[in-house]
Amino acid sequence: MAVAANVSASHTVFIYGTLMADEVVQALLKRVPPSSSAVLNHYHRYSIKGRVYPAILPVETKKVIGKVLFGITDVELDVLDAFEDVEYERRVVEVSLLDKTEKLLANAYVWSDKNDPNLYGEWDFEEWKRLHKEGFLSMTLGFMDEIAQTDSKTRVATYESYFQS
Repeated sequence: MAVAANVSASHTVFIYGTLMADEVVQALLKRVPPSSSAVLNHYHRYSIKGRVYPAILPVETKKVIGKVLFGITDVELDVLDAFEDVEYERRVVEVSLLDKTEKLLANAYVWSDKNDPNLYGEWDFEEWKRLHKEGFLSMTLGFMDEIAQTDSKTRVATYESYFQS
């Protein structure tokens, strides 16, 4: 019996910021994958000076509430990697699902610079939705248009050009 060689792995991704908005995920992946509310213990979600999106870093006494996306394909993970750009590194973390006692391993995008002086306070998803979601969604759609071209800009460059105009 032959096994299909083109079957790609399925990934789980813990999201905690702008990707918690289904519209942003839809713009990036052209679908909204199944998800479940989850908590990432021993991390903190920071605001970033000059940015409308958050960063997470390990902090022993904190936790981050977010969601886990299930069934992410290799191609979709590549899109998320490009979107998160060099400011983040993808790491495997252990998350707990809120609707079950189940723990699982998931990919998460962790801020690359743990000593970044621009990190402060606590990022607020509800405030982001009110103040920045519409503009961020436009920037995200612009990013997807950019990566479809051969001489595309990075997400950071797209973000900076969009939010400085």
